Amino acid sequence: MILKGSQRAGGTALASHLLNDRDNDHVTLGELRGLVADDLHGAFKESQAIAQGTKCQQYLFSLSLNPPKGAEVSEADFERTVDMAERALGLEDQPRAIVYHEKEGRRHAHVIWSRIHANEMRAINMAHFKNKLTSLSRELYLQHGWELPNGLKPDGVRNPLNFSLAEWQQAKRQGIDPREIKTVFRDAWNRSDGQKAFANALSEYGYFLAKGDRRNFVAVDINGDVYSIAKYASVKAKDVRTKLGDAYGLPSVGEVAKDIKSRVTDKLKSFIHDTKHNHASEQAPHIARRDALREQHRDERVRLKSKQEERWKAEAETRAKRVRTGFLGLVDRLTGKAKVIKEQNKLEAFAGLKRDQEQRDNLIRSQMMEHQALQKDFNTLRSRQMQDRRILAHEVMTSLRQNERLKKAQEKGKHPRPDPDLPRRRKRGFSLDR
Repeated sequence: MILKGSQRAGGTALASHLLNDRDNDHVTLGELRGLVADDLHGAFKESQAIAQGTKCQQYLFSLSLNPPKGAEVSEADFERTVDMAERALGLEDQPRAIVYHEKEGRRHAHVIWSRIHANEMRAINMAHFKNKLTSLSRELYLQHGWELPNGLKPDGVRNPLNFSLAEWQQAKRQGIDPREIKTVFRDAWNRSDGQKAFANALSEYGYFLAKGDRRNFVAVDINGDVYSIAKYASVKAKDVRTKLGDAYGLPSVGEVAKDIKSRVTDKLKSFIHDTKHNHASEQAPHIARRDALREQHRDERVRLKSKQEERWKAEAETRAKRVRTGFLGLVDRLTGKAKVIKEQNKLEAFAGLKRDQEQRDNLIRSQMMEHQALQKDFNTLRSRQMQDRRILAHEVMTSLRQNERLKKAQEKGKHPRPDPDLPRRRKRGFSLDR
């Protein structure tokens, strides 16, 4: 599975993010180890308080575990992977929390360790953790027989669809899948050999090349939002300078945004508004079905948890009754019977834990299959809406080019280029003047 880690502070914000059930169908706190607090916010505050005795600012290490699409991974599999990562990173026995997220029929996990070694009051050095996680991730793919993604293949090909949280949030504000934006920039980059060709390729999708304040080259969309060329095309800044050359001749972001705003007509604005409205209306039934299914699944998990707790309590009482007290208890200890009973109780308790975990995994597996069937319909709708947006972007560009032709014709005191089919239509009696 793909492993991504980072050193960080901000435990309160991280806890809120991990427990966010608005953007996830299900959120489960799987483990909380090595801390007094029994909730995530309290645990991270506790870690922060311990870190104040050191100079460490980034007192947490956060790791996400993302299995490939279609892979069935149980809680036990996740826990084994966490243990492997813990050893590879040198975080053995450090306080940690494991949180499971489910969304769109897929499950992934987050684990957060405290970097502060409490006995020595020092932060554990996380040197070369990216290389260690990449190596472990490749090993996991090979162990499970999963197909290696490009980023883990020996040639090191980078997947252009990997995006950061900031890029995801910016794309979310536009109501567009961030993978779609990165694909557009990467496609424009690959099929252009210079600044003019790249600008033309971007403009086909409704993005306009401009000179940024801090970056040489940026793009502006028809809403005035700004995109870094290097980041969204997944290339290095020096490669951008090599291919595109000097940015000084380009208009500024403000100039481009102003020009776009002045050239987009009310009709095009209505097209954009109608498309967004129609897409939202089409998605509403799917979202309602998804939300209803999510609530159904949550209720099923609550019922399972309640039944397991009742059964565990009854079994614990049964095991407790086997242990005799008083004079008979003394006899059991002297004869060795107490030890046998204790060992029997321990084995039964362990078997009960394994049984409950298997039940949870089976329930989650069946629920994920239900969600994947629903998600398949949702993905079909998304693909069609993506095509709608591309068609709309093409229409926007066609109209803008036509307005530019009219503007240039007016400046030169000439009429715009006539329709080449107009004489033929007039000859056939289809004159537009009639």
